[in-house]
This record gives sequence, structure tokens and C-alpha cells, in this order.
Amino acid sequence: MQYTLMHKGIPVLDLELDDATSSVQKISSIYHMEHLPLGTTSRQGGVDRAALNAWWIDRSIPASRSGIRKALETLELPNTHMLLTRCFGLSLSDQYWVKPQGSDLQWERINFFTNPFSEDIGNVLLGKVTDAAGLDFHSPDNTSDGFLKKRWKIIDGKRCLLKAGSNPFMQQPFNEVIATLVAQRLDIPHVPYSLLWDDGTPYSVCEDFITPDTELVSAWRVMQTIKKDNNTSVYRHYLNCCEALGVPGAEHAVDQMIVLDYLIANEDRHQNNFGLIRNANTLEWIGAAPIFDSGSSLGYDKLPSQILSPHSVECKPFKKTHEEQLKLVTSFDWLDFRKLSGIEEDIRQVLDQAGDYMDEARMSAITTAFSSRLEKLIVLSQIQRTVDEIAMDVEHNSAQDYGLKMQ
Repeated sequence: MQYTLMHKGIPVLDLELDDATSSVQKISSIYHMEHLPLGTTSRQGGVDRAALNAWWIDRSIPASRSGIRKALETLELPNTHMLLTRCFGLSLSDQYWVKPQGSDLQWERINFFTNPFSEDIGNVLLGKVTDAAGLDFHSPDNTSDGFLKKRWKIIDGKRCLLKAGSNPFMQQPFNEVIATLVAQRLDIPHVPYSLLWDDGTPYSVCEDFITPDTELVSAWRVMQTIKKDNNTSVYRHYLNCCEALGVPGAEHAVDQMIVLDYLIANEDRHQNNFGLIRNANTLEWIGAAPIFDSGSSLGYDKLPSQILSPHSVECKPFKKTHEEQLKLVTSFDWLDFRKLSGIEEDIRQVLDQAGDYMDEARMSAITTAFSSRLEKLIVLSQIQRTVDEIAMDVEHNSAQDYGLKMQ
């Protein structure tokens, strides 16, 4: 079928999408090159169809999403890509969409930022609906990313994302709240998360930090703007790309992210859950996105003995270990450790809300391990010099396994 890729009300290009796979088959007329999704231009200055197709398909729900097979059976669809055109590719993370050629659809009438949307798909994804009859597919849940069950919901007029945890501990929602507490105390820009219980299941809740006039661009997309050579580290490549784009404050934002991720032992800061924000109208860069999506931390899937072991924590996005990643921090001068006084008690108060999902041994291990990392960081901040060893870079780019949206 023929569509026009739109950026709000601006036509970007005409394209043909395959009816069976939703993949980009052909690109014809190009109207506004400057509004192309970041990282989809070719080295010859045109449009890279493969890159554009990857960007488009990555807007779909990943096949690894918990419960997605059952959801697809309910929706009677072969894959999640087919959901994209059902909502015109609309998202709550950016302003791109596809307009069927010959239609009179307008951004102002259909975008999810200012218009209501259906909760049907969200209910299917959470396993609350088992019959596809009469479902309304106009929903931002068609373009939500990540492995965990989640849904968008309008609460008190605000677009909010609800996200579950994973069995057996369901710890991620509580971790999001703890990450919020730590970031708030250290004055690190972040997306605030709170807890919500629904039918005995805990969810983290956060308000959409993107507006009708801004959009999120993932670090993965940013790093496609310049070809990386083998002598440049992943960390330095990202900062080089930010500098070339004219993004203010990127280095300090990365410093803060690395420190927070070390303290909470984040294992999944992949290249699609941090990035930049730009003005969707002027295309001017605003700066780094506030920190979000920190649930895969604090030993979320480990036993207490493993949580207490310093050798069981994976690391992303730059280095293989948090200790090596901390060596990238250019300055600790902004850190006031006095602001974390008594934080362990606050962490326990959050974990106390987990009920049967959290026993005393687990709570004790989480708080003890956090205190240990904090003590080490206080020492390291006084003696450490910046070191960036390419040999310690992450071995593969896990960002390719994730979507391109926030949370």
C-alpha cells in the first residue's frame, strides 16, 4: 500500500509498505530530507532504504515481549509488524506517522498527545482481553518497545506508561521507584516513577516526558550519524556524534548516567533507553533525555547470595563492567554524597511495599549491596582518573534487540 511518511504535518517522502510484512518496499518522491528520521540518510546524501526499513520495523512491539504470542493469537495476526499501520505508526515518543495516500487525515486529529486513544490493545497485551471482536486498534501500545508487559493509559489527563515486572520477583517496578529516589537526591535529571497495583500485580507508572513539540532520539540512532572506526571506543563515538550534532551537555549527562547505573547495579542500559531530545518543529537539539527505564537493576532476577556478589552484575552500554565504565566519568565534582544520607532506609520502605514478592533476605541483600557500592564510589571519586580502554568495550550492540522508543 502507498503511504506518505509524515513528521507532524510535514510530508517527508512517499513509500510503499508490503501488506504482509509492513516492510518498506520502495521509496519514491522525497519532499523534506531534513525531516528524515535520524540515521536513515545514505552516504551519498539520499535515503538509505534498508536503514529506513529498520527504523520503521523497530517501531513495532518486539517479538520477545512477554505474553506477545498469546496477544497475537487473540488479535489473529501473524506478527507485531502488522500492528504498525493499524495506528498509522503513531507513537508517544516522536511525531512520525504514515498517511495513506489519498486520505485527508491530519496530525492534529489523530496524534496521541492531544487526542484520546483506545485501551483495547493495552488490555490484550496484559492478557485482559481474549476476544478480538470489535477491538479498536488506534493505540500507542502498537508501537511500544521492550520485553516487559506494558501499556499506555490516560490518567488525570496525562499520558502515562504502566510497566510490569518479570517473574518470579516482579522487582522492576520497585527498582524504578528506587532509581527515582536516588536520582532525585543527587539532582540527576530523571523521569519520576511511582507504584500502582492492579489485580495483585505491581506496575511502575511514569508520565510521558515527550510533548507534541519534542521527540526522543535514541543513542543507537545518534550513533548511526557517523561511521565508527575500530580505533574509537563506543563511549567516545557517542560523544563525537553528539558533538557533531551540536548537542549541549552530553558528556556531563553521560557522567551522571554512569554513576546512577553503578549505584543501582543497572544491567540493561542499552543504546535504546537513553539518548537525546530535540525540538520536533525546528529540529534543534535540546539536550540529553532525562534518565528513564532503570528497572533491570538491584539484582532484579537474582537470588540474595548472587545480589551480594560483585561479580554477577552485567553492564551496558559502553563497557563490560561497571567498574570499567566508572573510569569514563570525567568529573565527580557535581556529586554531593551527603545527599544520600539515610537512602538505605528509603530503599527498604519501597521494598516493603512488595509484599509476598519480597522476603527479608532479599531486602537485606539489596540494601547491603547498595551500601557497599556507595562506599566504593565515595573512595573512587577521590582517586580515580579517566580511562577509556577499547578492549573493555561491550562486545556486541544489544541495542539492535530493542525498539527505538522510550521506557
